[in-house]
Amino acid sequence: MKRNIVFVGCGALSVKVAQNLNANTWHSFGVRRNTAELPGGIKPIQADVTAADCPDAWPEQKLDYLVVALAPNERSEAAYRKLYVQGQRHVYQWLAQHQQQPKRVFFVSSIAVYGQSAGEWVDELSMTEPERWSGKVMCAAEQVALDSGFPATIVRLAGIYGGKRQAFLQRVKEGYHADGCTNRFTNRIHEQDAADLISHLIELDAQGVSLQSVYLGVDDLPVEQAQVVSWLQQQLGVHSVAEKLLKPAGGSKRCSNARAKATGWKPKYTDYQQGYLELI
Repeated sequence: MKRNIVFVGCGALSVKVAQNLNANTWHSFGVRRNTAELPGGIKPIQADVTAADCPDAWPEQKLDYLVVALAPNERSEAAYRKLYVQGQRHVYQWLAQHQQQPKRVFFVSSIAVYGQSAGEWVDELSMTEPERWSGKVMCAAEQVALDSGFPATIVRLAGIYGGKRQAFLQRVKEGYHADGCTNRFTNRIHEQDAADLISHLIELDAQGVSLQSVYLGVDDLPVEQAQVVSWLQQQLGVHSVAEKLLKPAGGSKRCSNARAKATGWKPKYTDYQQGYLELI
């Protein structure tokens, strides 16, 4: 019998996770505002989670897993709270309405929950005391998942790149630079590696392996923003344009992926050079 999994927020990341799962043993549903671009193999559920009413296309059958991987239309505190906090609550209400009890909820979060800014190493046990509103909202959203009444695992991802996520690369091509700003450590993960981690954790849970409540999804090499820019400029043959200054990295921390790797996952793109070389 196939397992049923619902992806709430079925963008590029969720699509890759669904495609990683064996179609012979998994039946995937994808919730998003516009389902026209969903590939075959994912049953579409057109819905806006910020609306309280459960969509008509919500599955009636037993649900085994729920993956919440939302993306706001705008970067504002109000939009984040409406989507990540209130929207997530709506989804749990829909489950209750259908008397569905998923085995586990996976909530895709962000390393923005960490407020460390002096280059410290952080892991899943580090304090989450963000100063920025984005990190505070994500902390609140994580708690909604943990309080959902279902077993929950939080996957805190670093800055995702790869696929169509090439904004940083494009900025460097246009002459944006870090002005030699050092001691601003950044963390990242290739889109495929992020998807591989999430699908790996889902498969482990389905096999009966006990999961932790939090995992960090990052590559093996935290690195200063200025170093990444300098290397990309060399590869691309471009130069800095004086007035085009990149926004400094938010915070400065070095994230460890030791817990995730201990489960048997390892990133294909172990550092920014491997990942960006393929994009270039």
